[in-house]
Amino acid sequence: METKWIKISVLYLILGIAFGLFMHFTVELQWAATHGHINVVGWLTTGLTGVIYAVYPEAGNSGLGKLHFWSYNIGLPFLLVGMMAIYLSPPGWLLELLVVGGGGLVTLGVLAFIINVFSNVRRVDG
Repeated sequence: METKWIKISVLYLILGIAFGLFMHFTVELQWAATHGHINVVGWLTTGLTGVIYAVYPEAGNSGLGKLHFWSYNIGLPFLLVGMMAIYLSPPGWLLELLVVGGGGLVTLGVLAFIINVFSNVRRVDG
C-alpha cells in the first residue's frame, strides 16, 4: 500500500502547484485555504503516510491500513471540491454532502491511522 500512498501524494503535489499557479495568475486569492489543504493534507500528509507504511508494512497492509487508505482517498477529493465550492454558492445540500461527507471519510481514515499506529507500529530491528 505504501507505493500507492506515495504516488497519490505526487498527484496532489502536481495539483497543489497547478492550483497555486492558477491563484497567482488570476489573483483569485480566496482559494488559499483549499490550496493549503491540497498541499498539506494531500501532498505532505499522504506522502508521509506512504513513508510510514513503507517502514511498517504490516501496519499499511492491515485491515486498519486498508480502511485508512480507502476512506481517506475517497473522502479527500470530495472535501477539497467542497472547499472550492463554498465560493461558487452551490445548493446547501450539495455543499454539505461534499464537505461533511468528504470530511467525515477523511476523519474516519485519520482515526483508523491513529489506531493503526498504536496497534501495529513496532520497533524495526535492522
